Amino acid sequence: MTGPLRRGGTFLLASTAGTAIANNYAIQPALTSVAADLGVPLSVVGLVPTAALAGCMTGFVLLLPLTDRLAPNRLVAAQLTALAAALVLAAAAPGAVVLLAAYLLIGAAAGVAAQAGNIAGRHAPPGRRATGVATVAAGMSAGILLSRLVGGSLTDILGWRLMLVAFAALVLLGAIAAAALLPRQRPRPDRTYRAALISLPPLLRQFPQLRRAVATGGLWYFAFNLIWVALALTLAAPPHSLGPTTIGLYSLAGLLGFAALPLTGRLADRYTPHTVITVSMLGAAAGATLLATGLNTPPATALGLALFDAGCFAAQAANQSRIIALDPQRSGSLSSIYLVLYFTTGAIGSALAAPLLHILGWHGTALTALAALLLAAALGRIGARQVRRGPTRVTARRLAARSQR
Repeated sequence: MTGPLRRGGTFLLASTAGTAIANNYAIQPALTSVAADLGVPLSVVGLVPTAALAGCMTGFVLLLPLTDRLAPNRLVAAQLTALAAALVLAAAAPGAVVLLAAYLLIGAAAGVAAQAGNIAGRHAPPGRRATGVATVAAGMSAGILLSRLVGGSLTDILGWRLMLVAFAALVLLGAIAAAALLPRQRPRPDRTYRAALISLPPLLRQFPQLRRAVATGGLWYFAFNLIWVALALTLAAPPHSLGPTTIGLYSLAGLLGFAALPLTGRLADRYTPHTVITVSMLGAAAGATLLATGLNTPPATALGLALFDAGCFAAQAANQSRIIALDPQRSGSLSSIYLVLYFTTGAIGSALAAPLLHILGWHGTALTALAALLLAAALGRIGARQVRRGPTRVTARRLAARSQR
């Protein structure tokens, strides 16, 4: 059994998630400054977001299943402390190799944001799981959005190295709060940690809905990273030639996604996550269509980014709530396999941003993201129809076999 969170516990988890995940994105507006300071090509420093995402995937495999085994206060506090140490290492990096290695560690430790959502969903009152997950997702979205603005501004004021130190200090404050306020009871796993890791791949075969969640989520996260990394590179280059602070300001356009998330949670609890996902993807596709028209009109760009971010964030909250609902006692393992594949496609989107931008230009890159979003909407629609029809015969036989055991 899992007890409810303390008063304000969900807000603390949301703040923790936002503070942690921000470190994967805060350096993006400063990539050109980092490249100049280290004396390496921008194409090399452009791999920093990819390194962070690769680190996240490693953390999801090795660390996220620990939510099924360790007390939340100890687990979250330990990972935030490790994140602060990795940020200090990145701030002291003498070259690109150490910086990329540090961001592998940063990404792995920043995966505590996913653990926060899992903890909130597991400890939520009955019928409020999606609302709890959406609240943490709102914190994550705020962290992602504000990270670029804060990171860019602090880079202009302090330089990119001291910017990372400032983020490390903020993370340490979160570690202290987590150790004091999060639940102290330890889950009772039904298997060893090694057995839990070995059981991760078969989960895709065991849960058809997990496969659909991976496919739809991967498509929109591919589009999300493709757009944002390509946007930062495009705005920093001629004819725009914008500085880190100005580039970071564009992230404020995504505040619509932050505002929409609490409503998303309530709708997912009331209706079905599949319906929320389909509608969210259509909204994100509308935003990508606006972005594909070009970046010469700031109001149109801001509206496009607002719709794009709102759709992606809302869909992710609904997707994670349906994954936790598959088996709450194994939600850490289920979320692990989902997020590993989710961030894999996101890393591919980040890595392809610069090459696609060079080959297709901004318009072609935005249209590529649009195609991925429309495909995700189609998959969400198919999933909604299958849910209305009920479980397949194979799934029904599996459920019957479990009940007999």
